[in-house]
Amino acid sequence: MYDHIGLKVNDLRTSVSFYAAALAPLGHDVCSTDAASASFGPAHAPALWLSPASGGTTRPGVHIGFRAPNRSAVDRFYSDGLKAGGRDNGRPGLRPDYGASYYAAFLLDPDGNNIEAVCTS
Repeated sequence: MYDHIGLKVNDLRTSVSFYAAALAPLGHDVCSTDAASASFGPAHAPALWLSPASGGTTRPGVHIGFRAPNRSAVDRFYSDGLKAGGRDNGRPGLRPDYGASYYAAFLLDPDGNNIEAVCTS
């Protein structure tokens, strides 16, 4: 559906640590990183780009849902993301109001954005 997403972050190093840990169980790696940006995705296909916010502050409000290959990956996304500084915004579990097999977990990233991992099988 999308080619790539760019997020402005308050602290690039903190955000890279969070996303590297939370997205690894979903098959996404750090593709590149330098002082101006970092990218994540499958090898040779970065789709999430982080860059420092001008003025050093961002406002939360973005929601990004990442497809997970299975429920175990959703669970690992949640636990690894918490360990890397994410905050709970919905423990792993079924969300029958979204769909009968919709299994998801939600974390707030270091900037307060709502990051989701979802498996629908």
